[in-house]
Amino acid sequence: MHDSRITGEYMGNFVKTINSFANGDIAPEFYTHDNLSGLAALVNMDVIAGGGLRRRAGLGRVAELGASARLISFSVGQDDEYILAITAGHIYVYNGATRVCDIIAPWTASDIAQIQYAQRFGTMIFVHPEYQPRILRKTATGFDLTTFEFARSDDDMTVHMPFMRFDDTRDIKITVTANSAGNNFATFTTSAAFWNTDCVGGTFLLMAKQWTVHQVTSPTVAVMRTNGAFTLPTAPITDWREAAFSTRRGWPVSITFHQDRLVFGGARDYPAGVWMSGVGRHNDFDVGTGLDDQAIFITLLSRQRQQICTVVSSDNLQILTTVGEWAIANKPLTPSSVDIKQHTSVGSIASRYLPPQQIEGATIFISANGRDIRELCLDELGENYSATDLCAYAKHLMTSPTDIAYNQSTRQLFIVMADGSMAVLNHNAALNISAWGVYQTRGSFISVAVLGDETYVVVRRGDKYWLEKFSPDALSDGDALPFSVLASGVPLRASGHNAARARIRRITARVMDTRSLFINDVRADIPNTAQNASGYTGDVHVSQLGWTRDTSVAPWTITSEDQLPITIQSVTIYGNYTI
Repeated sequence: MHDSRITGEYMGNFVKTINSFANGDIAPEFYTHDNLSGLAALVNMDVIAGGGLRRRAGLGRVAELGASARLISFSVGQDDEYILAITAGHIYVYNGATRVCDIIAPWTASDIAQIQYAQRFGTMIFVHPEYQPRILRKTATGFDLTTFEFARSDDDMTVHMPFMRFDDTRDIKITVTANSAGNNFATFTTSAAFWNTDCVGGTFLLMAKQWTVHQVTSPTVAVMRTNGAFTLPTAPITDWREAAFSTRRGWPVSITFHQDRLVFGGARDYPAGVWMSGVGRHNDFDVGTGLDDQAIFITLLSRQRQQICTVVSSDNLQILTTVGEWAIANKPLTPSSVDIKQHTSVGSIASRYLPPQQIEGATIFISANGRDIRELCLDELGENYSATDLCAYAKHLMTSPTDIAYNQSTRQLFIVMADGSMAVLNHNAALNISAWGVYQTRGSFISVAVLGDETYVVVRRGDKYWLEKFSPDALSDGDALPFSVLASGVPLRASGHNAARARIRRITARVMDTRSLFINDVRADIPNTAQNASGYTGDVHVSQLGWTRDTSVAPWTITSEDQLPITIQSVTIYGNYTI
């Protein structure tokens, strides 16, 4: 490179090579950061291990779905793997392209986004704040979906469920009187309006007995039934509780398994509660006398009202709420040793379930504002969590996330957006690669899930919905649908300065296994590859571009609409500039 002074301006020739795109697509406000190896745009291409770019895998069609669906993976073993497609009123179970069964489910289309789930061996439990939990089991003959039931004592049929005193009942007293229906019936009269039809079948705890609502006769009067005889109290009852989960009070919001306990996080009417079953007894939530293996109940206490969004079993039990991230670090976790602490104050989305993903020991979750992809991880001492933003340089790509999944094999994080696009993070901490890009297809991405090494998606094309999966052997999408690729460099800078004007004389791309590409809308001259089916490896270029470019835009753009392989290792631009 040499410099000269012409008409009072600094002018020089330049050769600029970009041999790593490790930061992927970055927002315009970071274009002047010389420490970033970023791009102005990256569409349908991945940043690979060496920092170069490769055309994304195509989509192979698996099956046609009858409606929009949410995907969940269900793996019993290496040769026993299934994709669940949840639609309004159904769970469709797929093994490859074969629909194994159609299971009738209780959820409507508007419910599906809030369904959470946890799997243990051949059993998956689903929760939703408006529905009693459901259990999906893989059996010798197929699958069945049943209602989750709490354990009962063999002697008196006492239900081992959690009981609470809800805030709206603090001042209500219950007068208990005899009822002509029998010795195990009583009439409960409340001091304020309380009963409604949703209470029927619900369970209450008072006078050291469990009571079931038999009939509601008015807002203040209900007929109750209990197991065995009882003694009528002489005064109204002030110390009483009702089941934490019921038709009236709603059901668990979130679920996980942790240290062989089933954990429910939050409920519709008790959003800050955490309930943990007995060890190895996943439907027993009786706290008993506080023995080490008995159930545990805690409430998150803070200055801000918190709603639990999800619970995550990692190194610790992580509890993600609308305003912060908590963790319980005890090992083992017992009723007498619950060390719970709020570590960060980011918050998560409550209106839909975006399942946190485990990446290299960290928990990845989407923040409450929908624009931050946070990495929740412990410090070197294993004591405190931080929540680093993984998309700090690419906020412009985050447009209302609707689904998320991580493929450990390909090191890719997929986030489906409401506009039908998909933001994809190619992440490899060991190689300092954290590169966002955008996937587009002819249609809209609806849902994503990873099963084993394969990434499945639901795609809407026209008025049809398809189950498809990414395949390195596919050069197109769906049924031979083409897709284009694009990569653009950031605006030109020279010697640490913004260039005022630039004249591009030549652009060279070093490629591998490449058959076709355009550079700045000019088809690159690629040597004949007839004898090499994998494509050409070497340098390709376009010359005599000869025009002065607006230096606030990308100095180079590589595109291709041909359904052929492309790998770009580096891009070099030659020209002169003024500053």
